[in-house]
Amino acid sequence: MKKHEQKSEHIDEKKQQAGQQAETNDAENDRSAAEKINFSALLAEKEKEAAANYDKYVRAVAELDNYKKRAARERADIIKFGKEDLIKDILPFVDSLDRALEHAESAPDINSFKEGLKLIQDQLLCSLKKHGVERIECAGQEFDPNFHEAMLQVESEQHEENKVINEFERGYLLNGRLLRPSRVSVCKKINKENNMCEKIVENGE
Repeated sequence: MKKHEQKSEHIDEKKQQAGQQAETNDAENDRSAAEKINFSALLAEKEKEAAANYDKYVRAVAELDNYKKRAARERADIIKFGKEDLIKDILPFVDSLDRALEHAESAPDINSFKEGLKLIQDQLLCSLKKHGVERIECAGQEFDPNFHEAMLQVESEQHEENKVINEFERGYLLNGRLLRPSRVSVCKKINKENNMCEKIVENGE
């Protein structure tokens, strides 16, 4: 009788353990399923985020490409039409030259023709100055290699040493930067000893 009861209790205990194990397995399965659901949701969210970032990247690349093309067109236009304002200001000077040439055919007075040319020159210089072009004043100035180009040296008692005597070609600045140097002759010191020797030789002394 006792053995039967013990056997029955042992069976009940196993059933109880089996039931607990089943409950544990069910709980773990439920937790695993929940984790899979959460992982799937997180993966879907990240995929959506990645797609959005890729779309932003594609848009940014397209905008950058459009900007480069637009900048290239603008740069080409600047190179092509950058001198438009200067040319518009020079055209009246060309018109004045045309009128001067027409007037020269019938002008009896050469002085009036010279005055007309002087007016045209002033008109052109005024137009160039508007665009930042200025003449380099060098007559009687100290020779400056930054702005002057010496074509020859001349001995002169009327000028100080290293002073500009004559100007062969005008120099110009563009907004303060050298555009073309003035081509000049420069006074050099007279060697009096050599001159004395030459005079002595000439006099036969």
